[in-house]
Amino acid sequence: HFHNGHGVNVPRSRFLPVKSTSDLFLVTSDLYALNHGELSFNPKRMFNTVPLVKLGDHFKKVNNFLARFNNPPHILELDHLTVTGDVAFGSDVVLKGTVIIVANAGSHIDIPSGSILENKVVSGNLHILDH
Repeated sequence: HFHNGHGVNVPRSRFLPVKSTSDLFLVTSDLYALNHGELSFNPKRMFNTVPLVKLGDHFKKVNNFLARFNNPPHILELDHLTVTGDVAFGSDVVLKGTVIIVANAGSHIDIPSGSILENKVVSGNLHILDH
């Protein structure tokens, strides 16, 4: 038992559970803004809903998740993202609409810095190196 325990009623709009790296992806994106220690929904998003994000096994552990992003992609116009396999993202990547990225077993996909993917399916092997 807790002596002098108190409960706090928090509105649903302020409750952002992070139970998976897919949730972490959303919370660390430009979908939310951090103002005075409070996360708020970015008013620049045209919809009041969050995108559906499904990240595969390569993204399950936080250390692996963080190693796959130079910085979080810009997702203000994203509806759905599915990523499976060995995929890494460069800096300033923009994702819009529905984006599906599949690296088959033994394959690796690097999404280059500055890429804009809108309503795209990316599969196979992709390595683009800067000189």
